[in-house]
Amino acid sequence: MASSPLALTLANALLRPAFGSRRDPGRIFDRIVVETGEAPGDREFVDGFRALLGWWAKAENLTPVGWQSAQGHVRRHLANRARVRRLIAEHPGIEREPVDRPVFVVGLPRTATTVTHAVLSLPDAHRSPRLWELLSPGLELPPRQRRRAIAAGRRMVRGTDLFAPRFRDIHAMAAEGPEECTFALPHALMPLSQADIPEYRAWHGARDFTADYRYLKQVYQVLQYGRPRRRWVLKSPMHLENLDALLRVFPDATLVWCHRDPVTVVASFCSLIEHGMAVSTRPVDPVRIGRVWLDLLSRAMDRGLAARASIPAEQLVDAPYSWLGSDPASGAPKLYAAVGAPWTEADAARLPAAVARPEGTRRHSYDLSRYGLTRDEVESAFAEYEVLRAGVDRA
Repeated sequence: MASSPLALTLANALLRPAFGSRRDPGRIFDRIVVETGEAPGDREFVDGFRALLGWWAKAENLTPVGWQSAQGHVRRHLANRARVRRLIAEHPGIEREPVDRPVFVVGLPRTATTVTHAVLSLPDAHRSPRLWELLSPGLELPPRQRRRAIAAGRRMVRGTDLFAPRFRDIHAMAAEGPEECTFALPHALMPLSQADIPEYRAWHGARDFTADYRYLKQVYQVLQYGRPRRRWVLKSPMHLENLDALLRVFPDATLVWCHRDPVTVVASFCSLIEHGMAVSTRPVDPVRIGRVWLDLLSRAMDRGLAARASIPAEQLVDAPYSWLGSDPASGAPKLYAAVGAPWTEADAARLPAAVARPEGTRRHSYDLSRYGLTRDEVESAFAEYEVLRAGVDRA
């Protein structure tokens, strides 16, 4: 990993005087709650984030920027939760908004989930959440406020590009582009991509995520309320370990499960984690990243496979990497047919832009051995999945 970008070094220096506040995360959390407000009856939600901030404060090698990011993460989720609950109280019809037959793109990360989401978001009849909406979900905004909200999303993307220049080469983001549910789910694995937080990892592994998915549905109901109803197209690799909870809340969902060689997946994703974590943690330990994320990804796969056994065949679409990773012109129509959507000439015209690499990005290179892992270890961890993937590739 290269040395820190100058902007990141300067930011850490500027934030160092406030870094000592992580010794008293409870006081910081109480201040955040006062700033964001707490809805009556929401103690369990709030306490979950209190625990997270306390664990995050103890993370090894956390930097001043990392501590500021932890506070921002908690503040955003609490503020959004309070806003969503307030809007539902003011407009009870929000919870009656139907979220019919949504499409969820799932699968391990680095399996073309992002491009699959982008391709499925092409038609006007489909609706994907934009990054700026997920950062601050609300009702339809007047033009001036909408521009301000989009500008805030652009600032976040620019900050990521400034502090982690290579991250964009691996996973480019755009404020007005379709983005994944991870930004709205209360307890996705995002904190673990920024710091090593073993207490949160254990807590997360034992959690029932049904309440998180009920809240996720409320977020999309808010974003739909008062606007034309279209078919939601949603995405997160992290849904894989929570398919049972997802289908409890969205029982008529179609799942598009993306597939790719797990050895490539793990190496590529560990590289993404390393570049992202370097913003908040110094130094990063690539071998530790390999061990932690091999465990997390294989656990997610085991849970996904267990849930898959009871998913009706008509709600499950297997999408091999070749569909969009190597031949999108022929793969995209197959994908649309599988989810029951028409493939039109207008969609075909938009396809090249949807699958193109962002301008100015470099090709992503990675090496499994950098993360202390071997091909045999990864193949052993995903042995059951490899049987499934072989069948998908032959189909």
